Amino acid sequence: MSDPEKPDLRDREANRLTARAARYARVGTSVGGVAARIAGARLFGLEGRRPSNAAALAAALGGLKGPIMKVAQLMATIPDALPPEYAAELATLQNQAPPMGWAFVKRRMMAELGPDWMSRFASFDKEPSAAASLGQVHRARALDGTELAAKLQYPDMQSAVEADLSQLDVLLAIHRRMEPAIDTTEIAQEIGARVREELDYRREAGHAALYAFMLADEPEVRVPRVHADLSTGRLLTLDWLEGRRLLDFTGEPLEVRNRIARAMFAAWWLPFSRFGVIHGDPHLGNYTVFEEMGEAAGINLLDYGCIRIFPPSFVGGVVDLYRGLQQGDEARIVHAYETWGFRGLKRELIDILNIWARFIYGPLLDNRTRTIADGIAPGEYGRREAFRVHQALKEKGPVRVPREFVFMDRAAIGLGGVFLHLKAALNFHGLFEQAIADFAVDEVAARQGAALERAGLR
Repeated sequence: MSDPEKPDLRDREANRLTARAARYARVGTSVGGVAARIAGARLFGLEGRRPSNAAALAAALGGLKGPIMKVAQLMATIPDALPPEYAAELATLQNQAPPMGWAFVKRRMMAELGPDWMSRFASFDKEPSAAASLGQVHRARALDGTELAAKLQYPDMQSAVEADLSQLDVLLAIHRRMEPAIDTTEIAQEIGARVREELDYRREAGHAALYAFMLADEPEVRVPRVHADLSTGRLLTLDWLEGRRLLDFTGEPLEVRNRIARAMFAAWWLPFSRFGVIHGDPHLGNYTVFEEMGEAAGINLLDYGCIRIFPPSFVGGVVDLYRGLQQGDEARIVHAYETWGFRGLKRELIDILNIWARFIYGPLLDNRTRTIADGIAPGEYGRREAFRVHQALKEKGPVRVPREFVFMDRAAIGLGGVFLHLKAALNFHGLFEQAIADFAVDEVAARQGAALERAGLR
């Protein structure tokens, strides 16, 4: 007698293969069509149409939704990974996917927690509170009354991610046709690795536990507790943290805005300088502001999918470059770049990289109270320096960007954008000096090992 479940398994596998094939076709047609259009423009000398081609690419990707949106937005935030027209268009994409309906949610929850899943919650909202590229969040309540955020992954996301990442090379090929100054090979590898990690909600649960440990002594940063009994590889249930959007506070007095900015600085720089860990996605949807006694008191960190754990030596390179720029120590600057993985550096390339380094480190080197970048709009932060670097590398490059550098650079730019939104005025030099006080690579290694062990990530 045949096993009645086998046809279902075959059908499900066939459906996955069909879904993946359909996804490849849709993504490939959309991205490939724009790539062909760009190639034709170059062939016939119509380079001036880059803005319209960029808009066409954004429209094509915006119609697809899902993981390709995350990939496109990641590319848009990495300086000089794409021509500026493309980066500007892709940055406007909304990282949203159509939410799953209630019937679909019930089937997905049953698959994760079993047929009695509803009995494990006191309540579970039918409508999602947020829908993003890989999953959606439902507010719920535990049996003991704890307010919860249940993040449920969309079906067949692994197939969708692989299909979309396969087209990342097409996006980068567009850049290569524009006479690039940056070798994007390792950028593609890094983005692929991080997006694949975001599919593993057990890993994300470990990241949340890691941040709870690293920031345990920072009351201005709240990290949600993981509810392991209500979590799986594709369902992550955390405490619901009440808070308001950061943009709601941009009109508050400077003291309030500075308080929020200091919390943001602590949330990003303390884990990195002490443990070699950084949150690689500091966009406005990943945190809210919590209040005490009717006033902003700190931030809630809400998402732990895009976390980068660095070799302690890389953190040492960050400190070496800072000290090298501070003291005019050229040997230490070169050593820092080599520690990060830059190879074959000549005098001209070092000078070009220093343009970018002085921009990133500028507020940290300036021992006074100041805004992060006076007179620069949030959407323009870093673009002038990126343009100067690009123009110089067109003559002296290309240079291959080490993969570890990708999300470090992205986090610095994203965090700077937050400070610009807040119009915060702080002594960033003083804050950074406190973060790296008594810095030693071996101590970072010891703390990192202990923290990863405690969070179940090692």
